Amino acid sequence: MGIVICDMSMSLDGYVTGPNDSRENPFGDGAGTLHDWLLKDPTADDRAILDEALAGCGAVVMGRRSFDKNEGDGGWGDGGPVGDLPVFVVTHHAPTATHPPVYRFVTDGVKSAIEQAKAAAGGKSVGLHGATVMQQGLPLGLVDEIYVHVIPILIGGGTRLFDTLPSGIELERISAIATPKATHLRFRVVR
Repeated sequence: MGIVICDMSMSLDGYVTGPNDSRENPFGDGAGTLHDWLLKDPTADDRAILDEALAGCGAVVMGRRSFDKNEGDGGWGDGGPVGDLPVFVVTHHAPTATHPPVYRFVTDGVKSAIEQAKAAAGGKSVGLHGATVMQQGLPLGLVDEIYVHVIPILIGGGTRLFDTLPSGIELERISAIATPKATHLRFRVVR
């Protein structure tokens, strides 16, 4: 089975969204440049990093808040964050409204969602979308690698990627690539 990867753009001070993030303001205040490395004139290195991540991904696990902010019109449309790949949404309560079939709602925790995503990924990796699922999965030993695209900006508030870890976790650096808009860092979780 494939590995579980957290792959996130993050400000130098550790935020993946700015304050006041919402459906209308998905990146939050002051965080609009977090994804410029892939959206605005990416370099060949930026494109290669994105292409490798997309080609290797077989399923996604995300939290309900990320789903609510981005699903449907004005967000990802009829697909998920990676098009038609299956998306497992960790939630306390499955929605009563119908949603595109790419989404599956998991009410029995992040471990179950990751297990289901691994089974659906067909041997490819499972991508974690959002800070909360990573913060829940990492202490449980469910995250294999962490890719962080550090953006040269200080946001000063919002959602931190590593805010609620209960203890230290050792990482091994796999690679570091600097481009004009990001420093791309890849780490393996040491077990």
